[in-house]
Amino acid sequence: MTEITTSDLQILLKTWTTDLIKYVPTLLGTIALYYAGRYIIRFITKLIKRIMERRQVDLALQNFLLQVVRWVLYIALFLTIVQVIGLPATQFIAIITSGFVAIGLALQGSLSNFASGIMILIFKPFRVGDTIEGNGEKGTVKTIGLFATVLNKPNNEEAIIPNTQLFSNSIINYSREEKRRVYVLVGIGYSSSIQKAREILLEIASQEPLALKDPEPVVYVEALADSSVNLSLRYWCMNANYNECYFRTLETIKARFDAAGVEIPFPQIQVHQ
Repeated sequence: MTEITTSDLQILLKTWTTDLIKYVPTLLGTIALYYAGRYIIRFITKLIKRIMERRQVDLALQNFLLQVVRWVLYIALFLTIVQVIGLPATQFIAIITSGFVAIGLALQGSLSNFASGIMILIFKPFRVGDTIEGNGEKGTVKTIGLFATVLNKPNNEEAIIPNTQLFSNSIINYSREEKRRVYVLVGIGYSSSIQKAREILLEIASQEPLALKDPEPVVYVEALADSSVNLSLRYWCMNANYNECYFRTLETIKARFDAAGVEIPFPQIQVHQ
């Protein structure tokens, strides 16, 4: 076994000290670069946040974009520090890239919902509080997430719809316009007078307290069905009053038709022998 002498230890210590002194400027520069980079990242994210707030970007989209910008800048700072130290930055870039590719393949379905959520937040086909119909569900938008949208249905049921299914299909937004047309379809018997039924329907619309006077209500013959003549009453109201107008009109039609002797038939089958 080789015996380590005092002189050998002194030489080794001197070598380490020399290497450490040579490395001190690089170490101090790396620390300074790290704190300067953190300051610059905070400054950039605050600037981007102020711009998005000024342009009234959706809060969920704001948080997502700020996180993306923050991660991208920190990765750039990490690669810069690696390069300053002298390590091969290309290997780290390859590792990071392959990691993102692996994550993307594993979360392909989730990323599709994620991308659709971003598109919904950017293009705003609907907002929180709007009443919409999409993917076979109808309700009031409760939350718009990055992966799914939550609807509150009329019976206080919660429908969670993946954003891909919602954004890739047609969406009906019942709350977008200020005014909405009330459309009521009612059938009368073939023996009843169309003119009399029309007069009653127009009178009901004119007496509806929440109906708009302009445009004026109209009544059309929609179809000559198997068991009835189908008439449609159409008038306008403010969007917020739609449900109240619609259900009150239905009830009033039944009462007024009964009082006037206008028949509302049920499906019938005539058998000839």
